[in-house]
Amino acid sequence: MIRNVRHDPAKGAKPIRLGDGGGLYLQVAPGDAKSWLFRFTIAGRERWMGLGSAEHVSLAEARALAAEARRHVAAGRDPIEERERARRAAAAPPPATFEAAARALVASKAAGWRNAKHAKQWLATLERHAFPLIGHRPVADIDTDDVLRVLRPIWTRTPETASRLRQRIEAVLDDAAVRGWRPAGVANPARWRGHLAATLPQPKRVRPVRHHPALPWQDVPAFMAALAEREGIAARAVAFTILTASRSGAVRLMRWNEVDMEARVWIVPPANMKAGRLHRVPLSDAAMAILTAMRPHARGPESLVFPGGRAGRPLSDMALSMLVRGMACDGLPEGAPPRWRDAEGRAVVVHGFRSAFKGWSLAAGWPDTLSELALAHVDRDKVRAAYARDDLLDQRRPMMEAWGRFCAGQEGAVVPLRRKAP
Repeated sequence: MIRNVRHDPAKGAKPIRLGDGGGLYLQVAPGDAKSWLFRFTIAGRERWMGLGSAEHVSLAEARALAAEARRHVAAGRDPIEERERARRAAAAPPPATFEAAARALVASKAAGWRNAKHAKQWLATLERHAFPLIGHRPVADIDTDDVLRVLRPIWTRTPETASRLRQRIEAVLDDAAVRGWRPAGVANPARWRGHLAATLPQPKRVRPVRHHPALPWQDVPAFMAALAEREGIAARAVAFTILTASRSGAVRLMRWNEVDMEARVWIVPPANMKAGRLHRVPLSDAAMAILTAMRPHARGPESLVFPGGRAGRPLSDMALSMLVRGMACDGLPEGAPPRWRDAEGRAVVVHGFRSAFKGWSLAAGWPDTLSELALAHVDRDKVRAAYARDDLLDQRRPMMEAWGRFCAGQEGAVVPLRRKAP
């Protein structure tokens, strides 16, 4: 029917408009070009809105577009302005990530800094501590939880670095707000006064904690590959310690009657735990493979899983320490940096792999409660509450399985996720 509508020559150069109802019109111009129009009144002003060529927009589609426009008018909105707003949003570039915002700030400020080294140092703090956790997130979405996720792991360990890091995150978010990348009027979640000061201890009151040299979590797969080439029970004990995120003392004293191979769980008795509480450890495929390999050496349920050189005696702490130190330093010229070292250039130690596990779990987005339970840290209120309710063994299983796959190099890149805490 629309195809048969023709322009009336008597109208001359003036187009004709045929009403369909509800403000929808078919406009026919000289030469019979047809288009759809929507007529409406907003703020006392009559306006016409084009809905497209009748050649490409059917009557049903035009009616649907007119109905949508009427809803805008009923809500007091100008449908033409709403359409333009939608077009601008569609054409806008994707929201800037926190990392992109940080690099933009450094680029704009670098010319005013005293030297290029200062700019590099300013960015290096974020690259090491913030980008792995929140660098991928839209800067507009960064909230207090994100900021605390970055700061808490280092706040008491390296307070000076943590304080600088907080200031730099705050500066990035302030700059992003000025650029229009964050909503106007929203308080900066990294601000100290009246905000983080209520949650974190005062930086000047924090006593630096001496921490064990820890391998960056990104280097753990390479270390595990090198460890797999080492023979001997000590090497297997170190691997099992890393895979279970355990303290080496509990592993050295581990006996077969603590292991339920069918249920895939290691039940550590209170006497072998620093906190003096029974601790259950879910066993991943990688951890089970080590136990399966050690099973032929068992001399009964009371025998040690990783026996020392003397009958009935456990491996010494020195045996594990010397193995890891040897991997880091043996054969190197005097003064050369260790092969396996922490951020300060120190040779890593066995206990430091617990920190590597913690760093990995944060980057992978596992709930803090699960990683704290895996590490048997019971000095935090939320962890004590979790213990009172449950040790979340089943929830910890997929995390430890993922850690095992990562250690084996089966998951090359950790993609940070935001998981819902149990």
